[in-house]
Amino acid sequence: MSKKNFKLSARIDESNPNHHMWNNNGTWYIHFIIHKEDKTAERFRKSLKTRDVEEARNKRDKILERLMKD
Repeated sequence: MSKKNFKLSARIDESNPNHHMWNNNGTWYIHFIIHKEDKTAERFRKSLKTRDVEEARNKRDKILERLMKD
């Protein structure tokens, strides 16, 4: 998906180190919303495939950083 085709809706709450993440039965997931040019929105949810919260945060940060780049 090209950056030109969507806008990432990701409010980062510095007071919450687990923003955009949730734990489902021990496995961490990332979630956020993508707003598309056609005025639709898509919820993005993906397993981070780890039970370790620090590793999950690192994976989340890499995903969000990649999406926020031009």
